[in-house]
Amino acid sequence: MPLSRRTRIAVAASAVVLAVPVVAVIVLSNVDWNRARPWLNDKIGTAIKRPFEIRGAVSLAWRQQGSWLPMPHLVASDVHIGNPRGMQAPAEMASVGQFAFAIEPLPLLRQRIEIPQLRFDNPQLLLQREADGRNNWTFHSDDEASAWKLNVRSVVFSKGTVRYIDAMTHVDASAMVDTIADPRYGVSWQLRGKWNNQDVSGSGKAGAVLALQQLTPYPLMANLNVGGTSISFDGTLTKPASLTAIDMQLKLSGPSMARLYGLTGVLLPETPPFVTEGHLTGNLGANASRWVYEKFTGKVGHSDIAGKLEFKTGAPRPLLSGTVQSRLLQVSDLGPLIGADSNASKEARGAEQLQPGNKVLPVEKFRTKRWTAIDADVNFKAARITRDKDLPIQNLETQIHLKDGVLALTPLNFDIAGGRFVSNVMLDGSGKINPDAIRAELKAGAKRLQLKQLFPSIDGMQATVGEINADVSLSATGNSVAGLLGASNGELKGVINQGSVSKLMLETMGLNIGSVVLTRLVGDKQVKLNCMVTDFAVHNGVMKSRLFTVDTSEARIDVNGTVNLGNEQLDLTLKPDAKSVRVISLRAPIYVRGTFKDPDVSVDKGALALRAGGALALAVVAPVAAIVPLVSTGPGETPGCQALMAQAGGKAVAPPPGKAQR
Repeated sequence: MPLSRRTRIAVAASAVVLAVPVVAVIVLSNVDWNRARPWLNDKIGTAIKRPFEIRGAVSLAWRQQGSWLPMPHLVASDVHIGNPRGMQAPAEMASVGQFAFAIEPLPLLRQRIEIPQLRFDNPQLLLQREADGRNNWTFHSDDEASAWKLNVRSVVFSKGTVRYIDAMTHVDASAMVDTIADPRYGVSWQLRGKWNNQDVSGSGKAGAVLALQQLTPYPLMANLNVGGTSISFDGTLTKPASLTAIDMQLKLSGPSMARLYGLTGVLLPETPPFVTEGHLTGNLGANASRWVYEKFTGKVGHSDIAGKLEFKTGAPRPLLSGTVQSRLLQVSDLGPLIGADSNASKEARGAEQLQPGNKVLPVEKFRTKRWTAIDADVNFKAARITRDKDLPIQNLETQIHLKDGVLALTPLNFDIAGGRFVSNVMLDGSGKINPDAIRAELKAGAKRLQLKQLFPSIDGMQATVGEINADVSLSATGNSVAGLLGASNGELKGVINQGSVSKLMLETMGLNIGSVVLTRLVGDKQVKLNCMVTDFAVHNGVMKSRLFTVDTSEARIDVNGTVNLGNEQLDLTLKPDAKSVRVISLRAPIYVRGTFKDPDVSVDKGALALRAGGALALAVVAPVAAIVPLVSTGPGETPGCQALMAQAGGKAVAPPPGKAQR
């Protein structure tokens, strides 16, 4: 039965539709593609706005990719790709032994070269980003002056070398890449180079197919060492052409957190060796980026840390915010914050200046030039701080503010020795007043600190009771802790009352030798402490005693003199005076001199000689009377604590019993 006219037309049309791709395949397969090299070089070079040249043979291969239909792939040998116009680079972007790419035919009609996948065999790649953010790996252009456009969707790596130069992060490193059989990763690499003038080395793995435009996560894993800091991460990178998002598990360890500044640009304090691990996510926008390091835990020295930090770039400077907690913090781990750690510790964390052997106050300079590189608003809490298991500090909390180079700890409060320490600290490192120094202000108060908890390791203190209340107000300009204290101005006031002290301690301070011997033989006992008042004026780093008196039921000790914070010199005179009859009491002034590092305690030898001479003279006449010059009857009772505080100006007044200020 003959077919109808309509059926014949439909069959003919179907045959033509089926024949066109077949004919196209036959024609494309038999074309001498080497003759198309000049056209390909010109059109691709125009589209990517950089030199492009195929120097070797060109052929066509049909490969199935993403569908049941095979796609035509041009396979070119000895391919060279230059850098964008105007970019200064040490070498061309790529030289590839064999370069294969598929081309979608239909977009060619719109003057668009759509390449679903580039395949590199034995490539030598240079990836470079300049300080203004321009890079050589972005192939498409929005410049309408060019009629031809190129869009590369993905790249397949094989064995070769990749060099990465980044003027923004100061990286210049090369990786040797090789293919591996791994279900998650397709290539492995070995890395060596520089990062912020620090040696960097390491190894890792990455996916075989790098999707440049699609939101397909690209797997990355690495173990790096940068200037002694170890960095390990395992995660994904989304849309690598624009570095849209990073999501990875990150582990860091190194000699000091301050060393991370050269890697990240984030200002962190000097610390002992640290290790931390947490979840890092990052979204990198065109004008600003946001990084979140959350659920992290770790150790700094012997102290633990945990929390969440967020870092945002933008004008006028980046901002670091978040919360950090510590269950147990060692006082020794806080030393590097102010340069008060040992010389060995300084050397380990790369400190530029070591502490002189004859100095106690830290001389390490503040790095104020970094303070204006970032703003910060971080809350820090520590449940317990210990000093070699003594003097526990609890419930420390501070809000760390850094803005325009001015660092403020407002407030800095903690519980200590059964009482409470409250303070506000301001350090102006903006350089507006002095580019090489900071201006500092400290206002602090100690309320109801218990004596025996404050000095738990001193002999006799366990039998001592009493509480301390004090106020401190200091201001200074300097470039280190020693420099600040050596130029400080202000005052220190303190009161100890309502307690008792070890008799042995007082007898030792008063050089009542006979009572010391008896106390050692029959045991110590408590002596009522009426009051101790201290009042120092501070001018240009010199603390001068306006009033320093210890008054007990059995003795009074007056202290006069100065403490020089600039040269760390002591010049104090203690004048003990007993209130009752003392046996074998020397009753001579005691001099405390020397340096903080090597103090010297001595007795007025002239006074001792006079008293000893009188005793010898009487011994010739009547041996029993020889004890008379060594007997102190005392001047009687001294004023109470209220009178002593009145002499000090009444500013450091202890709160009534049971009403501690918290």
